[in-house]
Amino acid sequence: MARCYSVPVPNRQPSLPALWLISDARNDDRIEAVLARLPRGSGLVFRHYHLPSRERRARFNVLARATRRFGHVMVLAGEARQARAWKAHGAYGAADRLAQGPGVLRLVTAHDLRELAQAHRARADAVLISPVFATASHPGGHTLGPVRFRLLAARSRVPVIALGGMTAHRALAFRLERWAAIDGLTGGAR
Repeated sequence: MARCYSVPVPNRQPSLPALWLISDARNDDRIEAVLARLPRGSGLVFRHYHLPSRERRARFNVLARATRRFGHVMVLAGEARQARAWKAHGAYGAADRLAQGPGVLRLVTAHDLRELAQAHRARADAVLISPVFATASHPGGHTLGPVRFRLLAARSRVPVIALGGMTAHRALAFRLERWAAIDGLTGGAR
């Protein structure tokens, strides 16, 4: 597993959080409350794919104020240029979307060795490896499980964030340094 360290990137980039809340249509009504409970310096990956462009930007602005108030890091699902324009700390997504653009924190998704290699080429600052466990986002989908997750994470040259069916209990039980969740931090889908 990759070691904890601060991401050495220029500008206003913070240390890489250990805990990440992922936004989704099913947890949108609880995000502010969860942000208030998370340890200072946690992260929010703002996805909100369910909203039209104008509404998505407005919701981003509201949550950006909340993340600043609680001392959290906010990353935008999208390209690095868009993240910079929106004043996010970084960008989140697949390697092909993040390989270009300005120097912002890059959180790249990976599901296998090929995607992990792509993340390295895209200058990822961290990689979200998923799905570790079964997840409501992809019911019945393929999962890595803890053993394959660790084997894949061991090949990473950058810090790893576990995603997919993650909860505080699982992070502790499997001694994961960094993890992210949608339902695991917001009390499940309603």
